[in-house]
Amino acid sequence: MWENRAYRDYDDQRELGTRNIKVALRRLRRFAREGVEEELALDATIRATANNAGYLDLKMQPERRNKIKVLMLYDVGGSMDDHIAQVEELFSAAKTEFKNMEFYYFHNCVYDYLWKNNRRRHAERFPTWDILHKYNPDTKLIFVGDATMSPYEILQPGGSVEYNNPEAGAVWLQRFTSTFSKFAWLNPEPEAVWQYRQSISIMRQLMNDRMFPLTMDGLERAMRTLSK
Repeated sequence: MWENRAYRDYDDQRELGTRNIKVALRRLRRFAREGVEEELALDATIRATANNAGYLDLKMQPERRNKIKVLMLYDVGGSMDDHIAQVEELFSAAKTEFKNMEFYYFHNCVYDYLWKNNRRRHAERFPTWDILHKYNPDTKLIFVGDATMSPYEILQPGGSVEYNNPEAGAVWLQRFTSTFSKFAWLNPEPEAVWQYRQSISIMRQLMNDRMFPLTMDGLERAMRTLSK
């Protein structure tokens, strides 16, 4: 029956109730001009025109883009259903602010494959090994999930509630944090309850204590950590 569970994709077009999420995410931006020269370079045009006896001399430049590359892994289904609205706001803001962003879904813990469409998650799977090797090590890695599950799901092979995973989720999490030095975990559960959830304590330890609440203060702290 677990194989028939239906998850819903997070809506990345959701209207944001606040702009504060975008403001917090902007702490992670680093701009540079790259690509085709298709934007008017006003200052250079003025200088070139003045040096050309007043005859217009247009100068163009590449568009200013955010160079930061972001990989976001979203927990979906189960207890995360209680946080759909909050996560969709984050998803919408992240797609707006990070032009070089990729995302994948997982359920409860990362195992040996991920997916991008929940309706086709059994037919279109992406091996986690491929994802680990696809993106540059300077990519910023952000997990989004409540980390609320049985500790067995993190620590033991076969711990997945959907299939018999050959390696423990903890092994895959350690591979991610070894591959990407800049990582953080955003948790929509209130920070006050974390100490009472054994799985959250385990996940915080695996994340080197880089777990932050999905609040404005938590987002700002996470972005500062990723920017260092």
